[in-house]
Amino acid sequence: MYPLRRNRRLRANESIRSLVRETIISPNDFIVPLFVVEGTNVREEIQSMQNYFRLSLDHLEKEVKELWSLGLKSVLLFVKVPDLLKDNQGKEALNPNGLMQRAIKTVKNTCPEMIVMTDVALDPYSIYGHDGIVENGQIVNDPTALFLAEMSVSHAKAGADVVAPSDMMDGRILTIREALEDEGLINTSILAYSAKYASAHYGPFRDALDSAPVDSLNIPKDKKTYQMDYHNRLEAIRETRMDIEEGADIVMVKPGISYLDIVREVKNMSEVPVAVYQVSGEYSMIKAAAERGWIDHDAVMMEQTTAIKRAGADMIASYFAKDIVKLIS
Repeated sequence: MYPLRRNRRLRANESIRSLVRETIISPNDFIVPLFVVEGTNVREEIQSMQNYFRLSLDHLEKEVKELWSLGLKSVLLFVKVPDLLKDNQGKEALNPNGLMQRAIKTVKNTCPEMIVMTDVALDPYSIYGHDGIVENGQIVNDPTALFLAEMSVSHAKAGADVVAPSDMMDGRILTIREALEDEGLINTSILAYSAKYASAHYGPFRDALDSAPVDSLNIPKDKKTYQMDYHNRLEAIRETRMDIEEGADIVMVKPGISYLDIVREVKNMSEVPVAVYQVSGEYSMIKAAAERGWIDHDAVMMEQTTAIKRAGADMIASYFAKDIVKLIS
């Protein structure tokens, strides 16, 4: 007796494998995170993120042109705010001529069709490095949500297509949606960081923006009072469902590779597109291990990114976007 079905027939060579392949990576899958700084002619490598850079606006313009030429159509902007402009209220975030607002305009002036997403959070502007306003040693929810709504309006007026609140405050999606509607900004989308875990994978990102929580006796030393406990699964479903009900157009799971079960859970229940953030720690671990010759950089990069999409991601925010697109082209 021989098996009626030999599965290896469809693995015999690359041509047949590619023909029956279920998960395909393309430039359309990616959101490219970009770090923006003040100054001119600044292209500064981030020490803990090999081959990734902080860019001044003139270099941001060059970068956007290159991304578009590669078929990458969406960027997610983050800004590194000078210390002298930081406070507990994040007032600089509302400056119509602030770095974020100028970065949005730079991208749109350079490439009008590029989708501009913006980080909506207080930590780059906060003297405490937290995603919310601090009062009496606590990160307060409702005043923060109201401020994030003002920030979102400011970004939308500057030209952002999508605002992406990454704070994990309760009710902030509804607050932002109502603020955008009240201002007539009805076409501005919201990408909600719906299941953002208090992960140890964010270290290099915080180096990039100098946004780590300040070590103080009077306030929390981490973000566990608002970001999710990584032991929990059902909580992610609850958070995502609430964000959709409050008006989110896209929901996000963050980080990626350690949370593929959550990605699939969210995909199965979500009626809106699902984004995944392949975060800085995931990027830097691959870069560092490859530099030491312990792994094949491109093979592991592709395997992990494909796993994220296979788990259910409709789009992936990834520092590997350029590397991957160059490789697959």
